[in-house]
Amino acid sequence: MHHDSIEAWQHGHVFLGEKHEHNERRTRLVVALAAAMMVAEIVGGTIFGSMALLADGWHMATHVAALAIAMFAYRYARRHAHDGRFSFGTGKVGELAGFASAVILAVVALLIAYESLARLATPKPIDFDEATAVAAIGLVVNLVSAWLLFDEEHHRAHAEGHAHRHDSNAHSAYLHVLADAATSVAAIAALLAGRALGWIWLDPVVGIAGALVIAWWSWGLMRAAGAVLLDLVPSQWLAQAVRERLEVDGDRVADLHLWRLGPGHIALSVAIVADRPQPPGTYKQRLVPIQNLSHVTVEVHACPGHGARG
Repeated sequence: MHHDSIEAWQHGHVFLGEKHEHNERRTRLVVALAAAMMVAEIVGGTIFGSMALLADGWHMATHVAALAIAMFAYRYARRHAHDGRFSFGTGKVGELAGFASAVILAVVALLIAYESLARLATPKPIDFDEATAVAAIGLVVNLVSAWLLFDEEHHRAHAEGHAHRHDSNAHSAYLHVLADAATSVAAIAALLAGRALGWIWLDPVVGIAGALVIAWWSWGLMRAAGAVLLDLVPSQWLAQAVRERLEVDGDRVADLHLWRLGPGHIALSVAIVADRPQPPGTYKQRLVPIQNLSHVTVEVHACPGHGARG
C-alpha cells in the first residue's frame, strides 16, 4: 500500500471529551479566582493578625493546588492528544487528575476534622464579626466558581446511569469549590448561632460534619476515577447490548472487553466464533446503533471443522 493513502485507512486516537476546551477555559478562570482569594486571605491574615483568616487562606491553597492539577491535565491531554506514545490517546489523563484531586479532597477533610476536634477539646475565643465576613466573601467566590464549573449534561448523564460520559477531571474541580462553598455556608450558620447563643462549641461540631460530607464526596470521586483507570467495564447494560447485537445467526461471543478511553469514548475488543465467519466489517456494522463505541476491534474465528476468516 502506498504511503500517500495512509489517511484513508488509519484512524486516530483522540478520545477527549466534547467539552474539553470549554472545561479547560473555565477551570483556568476558576483557578485565577481561587488563587486571588487565597492570596488576599493569607496577606490579610498576616497583616491583621487573624488566625481564622490565615487558616482559611491556607485551606484555600489546597483547593487551588487541586484546581491547578485539573487545569494542567486539560492542557497536557490536549497538547499530547496526537502523541503516538499513548496507545489509546490521552483521554484518561483527566481521570488520573480526578483521582489525585480526590486524594487532596480527602486530605482536606482530615485536616478540617483534626482542627475541629482540637478546637472542640480546647475551645478558643472567636472573633465572630471578622470570621463571618471572611466566610461570606469565600462563599461568594465559591458560588461563582461552582456556577462556572457546573455542567448540566454531566449531572443528567449521571442521573441516567451513563457513567462513561462523565468527565472526572471537571467533576473533581466542581467538587472542590462545592466543598468550599458548603463549609462556608456551615461556618456562617455556626458563627451566627454562636454569636447569638454563645455556643462556641457549635463551630467545631459543624466543621466535623462538613469534613464527613467532603470525605464522602472524595470517596465517590475516587471510586469513579479509579474504575476508569483500572479499565472496569463501564456498564453491564452496554456489555449485554453488544452481545445481543453480535450473537445472531449462530454467532457467539467468545471474548469481550469493554473499557473507557475518555469522556464519551468506549473501546471494544471482541472475539467471535461462527459457523459461517463473516468479515470483521460485518460485525462492526451490527454495532453502529450503539453510541460511544469509538475504538472497535473484532476478531473472527471459525468453529472447529470450518475455515476462519478475518
